[in-house]
Parts: sequence; C-alpha cells; structure tokens
Amino acid sequence: MKKKFSFRLMIQLIFTALSNGFFTGFLQGKIYQGPMKQFCLPGLNCYSCPGALGSCPIGALQSVLASRNYQMSFYVLGFLMAVGALVGRLVCGFLCPFGLVQDLLHKIPLPKKIKIQRLPGEGTLKYFKYAVLVIFVVLLPSVAVNIIGQGDPWFCKYICPSGTLMGGIPLVMLGEGFQEAAGALFDWKLSLLILFMLFSMIYYRPFCRFVCPLGAIYGLTNPISFYHYKIDASRCTKCGKCQKACKLGIDPTKTPNSPECIRCGECLRACPHGAILPKIRIEKKKKSSCKGNCASCKHCGQ
Repeated sequence: MKKKFSFRLMIQLIFTALSNGFFTGFLQGKIYQGPMKQFCLPGLNCYSCPGALGSCPIGALQSVLASRNYQMSFYVLGFLMAVGALVGRLVCGFLCPFGLVQDLLHKIPLPKKIKIQRLPGEGTLKYFKYAVLVIFVVLLPSVAVNIIGQGDPWFCKYICPSGTLMGGIPLVMLGEGFQEAAGALFDWKLSLLILFMLFSMIYYRPFCRFVCPLGAIYGLTNPISFYHYKIDASRCTKCGKCQKACKLGIDPTKTPNSPECIRCGECLRACPHGAILPKIRIEKKKKSSCKGNCASCKHCGQ
C-alpha cells in the first residue's frame, strides 16, 4: 500500500518539477516568456510562477474573457474538454501542483482529535466551486470592464492561493519592482493562502473540495471520461472499506465516478476483493441481426 501511494506522490513531484522547470526564473525573479508559455498545463499551475513553463488553463481563459479584443478562447475550452473527457479529475489527484501542496500539508502529524473528517453542510458547500467558476472566472472578467472595455482576471487576482504561493511570494521575494508594488491586495491573498494551508493540515484538500474552478470543470466530466472506475457487483460485499479509505468521503459503490472524486486510487487499494476496477471506456458496436430480408423485416422500421 505504501509503495503504491508513493508512486502517486512520485508522479505529483515529478510533474510539478517538470512543469515548473525554469529554474533560472527563481534565481533572477523573472517570469519565463518562451514559446512553451503558449500551451496550457492540465493543473492549477500559475502563469506568474518564475519557473512555470506553461500556462494555467483558468488563467488563460480569464485573460481572453477579460480582453477587449477577444471574447472566447476555443483553444482553452477545447483543451479543458479534451483533458476532462480523457481522465476527468485524475488531473487533481496526480498532476496539480497545488493539490500536491495540500496533500503534503495534510500529512503533517497532528493529534487525531484535531483532524476533521467531515464539515457541517459539506454536501452543500461542495457546490460553491461551481459558483466561483461562473462568477469569478466567467461573468466578472467579461462584464466588469473598465472604460476601454478591459476586464480583470478576478479569480487569479483576488482568490487563487496557488498563484500567491508559486507566483506572488517568489516574485515579491526576488524582484525589487514587485516588492514596491505589493500592497493590500497581496496581503489579502497571502492571508487566504495561509488560511487554506492551515485548514489543509486538519481537513483534506479544502481548496479542491469547495473553491477550485478547475476541479469543478473536470468534475463535470468525471462520469463520462474515458478513464473511469467500475464496480464489479459479483465481487463487492458492501464491507465499506473503500468508503472508509476515501479521504473525500465518497462511497465508490454508489458513485464510483462522483464529480468529487480525484481518482487517487485509495479506494482501489482498500478493497479486499478487487471489486473496484479502473477502466477505459470503449463503446462496443452491437452485432447486427439483420439478415437482409428487408421486405419482411419489422425490426428497423424501414
């Protein structure tokens, strides 16, 4: 079990290191501006991180929606739809740098009585990320514009803790110009970051569960993605071990492809009977029963 969990952690660490591999940026306090920045990365990886080699899809989408010259980015939408259709929220479990940060924070040893497994109203709070997606990512950048028709990337500017951790803090520490520009807005975002980090120590992935708009998008594709979980009813004994192992409180026997599932694989490893199976969704064509006697056939209605 530890070996398999370490494999996921290794993938998280490797992908985070590779996607933020412009190490010169951290030394010079400068943002990478090379050709790779034209391409989106699947996770919440801040464009302004000095080491970021690609763009965050949420940031890229907001930049276009807030622009006075463009109205929609079909590239970003196509990218999100393609990634979601392929793997759904597996991105959150394996490829998101800020997801890794929350995982590591939750591993900090604390007394069990301090750890929180479930919050009051959690079933309702999980829908808040969809409100963040609609209001802060789509509506406000498009509608709240200045006199020349230019909007702000509201989510990135006012909320995103990943941007503060990976972009804001390194730039303020390394760049003199950024130090002078840092003010009340930076203090606000730093406070949000600290709040999320502290909360992550006692509660598993609070940002992913309740706030992240990227997780909201990928979550919508979970039930229909090519990579999915399937329950083998002939093996399942309803022992409840999979639900107990799930840190998100999901019952895989009821909703194996829940929009909240980040596909970390803990339920697969916890099942003693191998009843939860990772599958690739492939539509099989049904064999036709047509014998060519169209004049007497009543099946197809033609």
